[in-house]
Amino acid sequence: MTAPPGLAIRRMALDDAAWMMDMAAAEGWNPGLNDAALFFETDPRGFFVAELDGERVGCLAGVAYDDSYGFLGGYIVAPEHRGENIGIALWREATAYLGDRNVGLDGVIEQQENYRRSGFTLAYRQIRHEGEAGGPGGGPTVPLATVPFAQVVEYDARHFPVRREDFLRRWVNDRHCAVRAVTGQAGELRGFGVLRQCREGAKVGPLFADGPGEAEAILADLLALAPAGPVYLDTPEANPEAVALARRFGMSPVFETARMYNRGDPGFRVEGVFGVTTFELG
Repeated sequence: MTAPPGLAIRRMALDDAAWMMDMAAAEGWNPGLNDAALFFETDPRGFFVAELDGERVGCLAGVAYDDSYGFLGGYIVAPEHRGENIGIALWREATAYLGDRNVGLDGVIEQQENYRRSGFTLAYRQIRHEGEAGGPGGGPTVPLATVPFAQVVEYDARHFPVRREDFLRRWVNDRHCAVRAVTGQAGELRGFGVLRQCREGAKVGPLFADGPGEAEAILADLLALAPAGPVYLDTPEANPEAVALARRFGMSPVFETARMYNRGDPGFRVEGVFGVTTFELG
């Protein structure tokens, strides 16, 4: 397949990442207020932009978390340039960068067959639920900052394919986020959740917990802390308790993706995932 004359693929700079978030907003993906910096700093070499005659027309992130695992997201081509093989050129660049890593993605419905042809297989569906901010809160939660950060990193690594200490430090300390946790009698971490403000309302992610009781307490307090407006929670269908949690809070399904991997399930504790961190970075 031939790309159009005048097409160039290059690595992004931070201002390109901000443009990428504008593209995501135009697609209805509702990015967080500081997603450009939070995403880009995770792996600045893994963000690619397509330019046609010097004009930005497409983007794709291929974030390498370590030498074994990466994630593809933010795959967008400007509507007026779809069907011109620009997306294929971006795909080749990002997947070449990720090399032999096990790679995950959250594929929208209309692209899932294309991902299958590229060697990705379905792990499970992910369902975005929409609800409203508010409620009494009052769950037995504490600020995550009261928990030693080393504990947070270890707990997160049980619910994600690899350790992501640098990403996590930025994510939980961003000024646009509220973060709550549940701890046990000995002070051990039993769950935590992050609410980040978005261009419209807020999203909860991640929401990791030992069980539905801990997840419910965290979500109740995050909803109470959220600014007025919609709140979104992305739940893995592979954890039925996560879907049930969203329903108990009156949240309704509005969107779905397919979590897919090119080298098989990386084997983390999906039964403890009540809210995915983000469809763009896993």
